[in-house]
Amino acid sequence: MAKSSGPPPIVYILIFLILLGTGYWFFLKKPADDPGNINSNTQLTDPPPPPDAEIFPSPASVPPNTQVRIDGSTSMVTINQNLKQGFERQFPGVQVETAANGTNNGIQAVLNGEVDIAGVSRSLTPQEEKQGLKALPIASDQIAIVVGVNNPYQGGLTDSQVYGIFTGQITNWSEVGGPNATIQVINRPAVSGTHQAFQEMILQGRTFGTTPNITTLPRDETTGMLRQLGEDGIGYATFTQVVNQQTVRTVPVEGVQPGSVSYPYQRQLYYVYKQPATPAVQAILGYATSPEGQQVIFREN
Repeated sequence: MAKSSGPPPIVYILIFLILLGTGYWFFLKKPADDPGNINSNTQLTDPPPPPDAEIFPSPASVPPNTQVRIDGSTSMVTINQNLKQGFERQFPGVQVETAANGTNNGIQAVLNGEVDIAGVSRSLTPQEEKQGLKALPIASDQIAIVVGVNNPYQGGLTDSQVYGIFTGQITNWSEVGGPNATIQVINRPAVSGTHQAFQEMILQGRTFGTTPNITTLPRDETTGMLRQLGEDGIGYATFTQVVNQQTVRTVPVEGVQPGSVSYPYQRQLYYVYKQPATPAVQAILGYATSPEGQQVIFREN
């Protein structure tokens, strides 16, 4: 019987084990200082996204001839007035002009170069952002449901009842536990940012009702709306505008009064400007977002 040629099988086994060990070392135990190695300290995540809003430093000084024009949402009248007073007091010689012609009108005024800042009570649309506008969150706010102080209805409303009232599906106070009387809905005009926020947040994007008991005001004017509530009306306004009113009272929703952190109708308020921000805009927005500025614009009047 002839002997087999070549190395014995044990040699092939040893060669296989050596190659297996070499591959294990190369792929899994490569030294950490090798440029091709990814060690446990290497981050494989994408870079963080840029912040949603620019951060402006609080100004140390502002030229005395600086002028800033603000228009926009009626929801921000008090904030704008407090900001004006605080900024002018902090930097003598500056002048801040404020108006409240509605969110959409304020945005258009910024685009036209007629004002420097628009106070708005809704997010910018993609189209508005494409035109170079930037929104800086400035405050959180709540939309309060209000009735006249002499309205005999003393109950609260559920979210679905609010929806039904403002879409025209509920038209009598008796349907929500009140007297047998028509609910007179006082609606804000479509130009109002509060109208748009209410429609998006509370009506879930659906339109307001067109039943005879719903009246839409020609101007976005909170004071005028409150005067029309009477004994059977209902409307809505930013909470900061009605919290100290003596002629109206707020209606709890889902058992919660506005002013509570669990109140369901909350939104963000913004200051909108056109990029790049001018030095005057940078100065007043830096002041508004500073701790001192925040104390000023939210002080009680």
